[in-house]
This record gives sequence, C-alpha cells and structure tokens, in this order.
Amino acid sequence: MWSPPISARAAGEAPVLEIAGLNVSRGATHVLKDVSLSVRAGEIVALIGANGAGKTTTLMTVSGLLRPQSGTILYEGPEGEADLARLAPSRIVRSGIVQCPEGRQIFASLTVEENLFVGAYTRSDTQEVAEDMERVRALFPVLAERGSQRAGSLSGGEQMMLAVARALLARPRLLLMDEPSLGLAPQIIERIFDTVLELNRDGVTVLLVEQNAAMALEIAHRGYVLENGRVALSGTGAELAGDENVRRAYLGAGQ
Repeated sequence: MWSPPISARAAGEAPVLEIAGLNVSRGATHVLKDVSLSVRAGEIVALIGANGAGKTTTLMTVSGLLRPQSGTILYEGPEGEADLARLAPSRIVRSGIVQCPEGRQIFASLTVEENLFVGAYTRSDTQEVAEDMERVRALFPVLAERGSQRAGSLSGGEQMMLAVARALLARPRLLLMDEPSLGLAPQIIERIFDTVLELNRDGVTVLLVEQNAAMALEIAHRGYVLENGRVALSGTGAELAGDENVRRAYLGAGQ
C-alpha cells in the first residue's frame, strides 16, 4: 500500500523528545508506570497497545494537559532543551508540539475556515499563515471546497482531515496523532496515512498512537508497545511487526 518509510534524517542525533521514568495518574488510577521512550527528529514513532494501556495519557502528558507525579519529558525545541512537565500547554504549542486529538474534537458550530484559523491562534506571522492556509487547502481540497460549511456537518473522514489541517496551521515540529483512523472507512484511512507519510517526508516528526497496529508499524521507523502502563517492547517498525508476541496480540496473526 505504502512505500517503506524513509530513514529518519537525524537517526544518529540526540532525541528531539525524550521521556524518562514517567509516572502519571488519572484520579485514583496509576496509568503510566516508569515509562521511558524517545523520538528523534525526522522519525515516525508508533505507540501501540490495548485500550487502557496508557497511549492517550502519554500524549496528553506530553501536551501538558496532564501532569506527571514523577519523571521528565525533555524536548529539544527552537529555544533549546526544556522539561515539558514544567510548561503550560500554551507554551508547549508555541514550542512546536501540536496534538491532533482522538475523536478529532473540531469545533462543530464553527465553519471549516474558522476551525483552520483556530489552529494558527498562537501565530502573528499573517503572511505565512495565509501561505500555510493555501498549503493545507492543496493537501485537502475538500476543505477548500467547504470553507464556509459548518464543520459539524462534515463526514467523519472530512472531519479528520480538518483536524490534521488545523494542527498543521500551528506549524508543528513534533506532531502528536491520537487514533487518526478511528471510525473511518478503509479508503479514508489510507488517505490519512498517506498524508502522515507526506508530512514526515516534508520534515514533520510524528509520534503516532494508533489502534490499527499493522498500519502504524508499516509506516513507523520505530515503535513502542505499552502494556498496563509500561513499555513492554520496543524496536523498529519492521521488528515489532515481525515479533510473534506482537503479531498474536495486536496484528491478528498466529491465532
């Protein structure tokens, strides 16, 4: 379906994101337990696991929407290294980390165009915002066609395209994607994953949470398997896809 992912452009360099010893609770539930993982510039890194394993919690903690009890989230951004565990979500977005959330979470009552401009709310470079707006319209022509339409009236696939485009308007260096294939038809899923590869080839680093493990590992340079809030296994996308335990548990093989 897809060509293999190109080699990460900075595979020998220090990670752009390095999580170490992360512990996070949601209410009384200890969700993440000493999680450590890294993402290098130019990579697509997949995070797979069963429902409730802690995948979304990981992304929300990187985004600053949840606070860890312990651990560090070191990010090498334009202004140097920072511990994201100490930063407000708005600062994290401005540093170049943008999340495309599970369930799209578009603003249904706003138009497509208004949703796109929400993605650029942290930016003051008006001319470059206009140029980026044209780029996302070219990437997703249906959004250009339906700019004045209420976003809530779009199909599920179109809403996913809008969510991705909105995230791109924030100019991410690191794009966090949470279940982009959720609830979509197969042909739309292919379009979304093609877009992820295209963005990566244009220089966007991606941390991808995806229930469809086979697709995620097919496009990922590397991946991690979360089980009960812990990293159980890591390796290249190909290594994990070929691992018998991963195949049996997540890829529907070896039954």
